[in-house]
Amino acid sequence: MKRLQLLRWSGSVLSPRIRPTTRCAAPAPHQLLFTAIRQQSSASSGALTEENESYDDEHSPDITITRTPIPPSPPVEAALHSPKLSAIHSRLSLPQRLPLQTLARTLVDESADPSPQFNNKSLSILGGDLLNYYTAEYLLSTYPRLPVKVLWAAMYSYIGAKTLASMTREWGVEYAAEPGDEVDPGYLQFKRLPPDTTVETNERGTFIKADGSMTKRSTSARIVYGDAFGLSTVPYDNKHPGVTPNLASANFVRAVMGAVYLHAGRPAAKQFHKQHISSRHLDMASLFSFRQPTRDLSKLCRREGFEPPVAKILSETGRLSNHPVFNVGIFSGPDQIGEGAGGSLSEARFRAAASALKAWYLYSPLGARVPSSMEEEGAEPWKPAYVDPGEVIV
Repeated sequence: MKRLQLLRWSGSVLSPRIRPTTRCAAPAPHQLLFTAIRQQSSASSGALTEENESYDDEHSPDITITRTPIPPSPPVEAALHSPKLSAIHSRLSLPQRLPLQTLARTLVDESADPSPQFNNKSLSILGGDLLNYYTAEYLLSTYPRLPVKVLWAAMYSYIGAKTLASMTREWGVEYAAEPGDEVDPGYLQFKRLPPDTTVETNERGTFIKADGSMTKRSTSARIVYGDAFGLSTVPYDNKHPGVTPNLASANFVRAVMGAVYLHAGRPAAKQFHKQHISSRHLDMASLFSFRQPTRDLSKLCRREGFEPPVAKILSETGRLSNHPVFNVGIFSGPDQIGEGAGGSLSEARFRAAASALKAWYLYSPLGARVPSSMEEEGAEPWKPAYVDPGEVIV
């Protein structure tokens, strides 16, 4: 009768599975093998659940140790039996061509499953580019005179991380306490940052040029080297294995957009953007902030060939009281281009000039069309969009 080396056997079976501790760490060899097995759609059920390891022992040469690998995310077939996932699919009115398996993949963050075949990183990259394109063309076609800084603020208000995280909560998507194969696929799975974690930010506001050198945070540098929001794209080493809930939620919304585009095409993606992004009301006037509106208005009138602006009192009340109110209008020739009220003449003139500038920059042409409308069947001939000379440079 052969003796079994129980100590060696129990040590190999009960040893913890080695996992990468960071998002950028290289996976262990058995993880690569398990990923390959997960990719095989024709693999047998035994291959999907067991990984065989043979041990050469002089006392027990015929013993084969079996080990069951634990996937970091739910199996693909579990998406078909998730009520939460079906509810999200119906709640968002997603196309029928978008399968539940792909929707479940959009809920798996890269921090939860490092395998690119099962997380939403590739879908979020595609969806992020589509959101940037559709939002930018909508804003530029609707408000062609927007200053670039206001355009960045509007882009962030529509598709920024905080906005997309708020959309995730509105959609009724809940967070999983911890990712794993036993989690319902209808939960958003990501690895959270440890408590009291300090996330590094680009405090100096520097940008990386094409040659690798650094440049200061100027408007020109933000246009050339920044992202869609004018923010720095300087990469920082992520020393922590987790992400914030806002970032995971934003990646989920971007991944859904990418999945809709891949499975249902451009019309469905544009409809999804219209229903969930561009249909939201944004007070564009609240995004403006002027330091010297009277000076900017004078330079604008000079550039456009208008008559110099003149401030006139339209009405007043309580001049000799403690709380007077003055109503001042800005005129360019016989035309009134702005109006504002304030507790002093200078304040009223300031607000009137700011009102005139907002009226100029928030001009919106009638019947504005976006360039992507030409992709639709039976589209009318394209008429060139209005292109403004740009904002006033002081």
